[in-house]
Amino acid sequence: MTVLNTAQALWARLVATHDPHTIDFVGTLIIQFIFWWIPCILFVFLDSIAPSFSAKHKIQPAPKQPSANDILHSVLVCIRNQVIVFALHAALLYASSAKGRSPSIRVDASFPTVQEFTYHIAVSVLAREVLFYTSHRIFHWRPLYRRFHKTHHKFTAPVAFSSQYAHPVEHLMANVLPILLPPLLLGSHILTMWVFVAFQLIETSTVHSGYDFFAGAAKKHDRHHERFEVYYGGIGLLDYVFGTDEREGPRRDKKE
Repeated sequence: MTVLNTAQALWARLVATHDPHTIDFVGTLIIQFIFWWIPCILFVFLDSIAPSFSAKHKIQPAPKQPSANDILHSVLVCIRNQVIVFALHAALLYASSAKGRSPSIRVDASFPTVQEFTYHIAVSVLAREVLFYTSHRIFHWRPLYRRFHKTHHKFTAPVAFSSQYAHPVEHLMANVLPILLPPLLLGSHILTMWVFVAFQLIETSTVHSGYDFFAGAAKKHDRHHERFEVYYGGIGLLDYVFGTDEREGPRRDKKE
């Protein structure tokens, strides 16, 4: 039996022996822990784990780095935001279960086909870029910036935990929904959604890490925290289309 066949058999047994709502909730919680909490912790302690590697790749100089108290505060805010999201998730799943309905996401005993998986991931990446870019730019509108988004921009030199350091309204509207809506609207398999969510969690922790990884993506997002009016998107597609990258050379910083 191949590794894939073994994995499919284990997954089919899990689906057959557990409530799909429980699989949805617990699995998503595990994805959050593995692909966001662990990378964030590793990035924060990279100075101690690999000091020479850290010094080589750190973007901002030491005087601009947030204090230990700032980082601890960001952790507490992230926990608050995640508690809100998972409480809403649990409430929706409970309501669905009480009415005898399946979860909004598809929990099948079989794996998604390669064709479906590839198509849904590709569409989800593009849809998330549109939703995130749009919502991010809206939150930079001055009244909304001052009321909501200014919280996230407290970190002019981002650290990994600042990726979910945000006002709860912004966290739901600009961070969570742009990731969850595409697979939900596509009717994706839950495994497809988990892969997509895992990628997005790694991406956001990395680009906020303060280290220049992912082919300059972290440096670009660092520039956004420094200058405000550039690099609103995730993969850079709409920044290119709408000219909010830095192709035209240095621009005057926008003070919010």
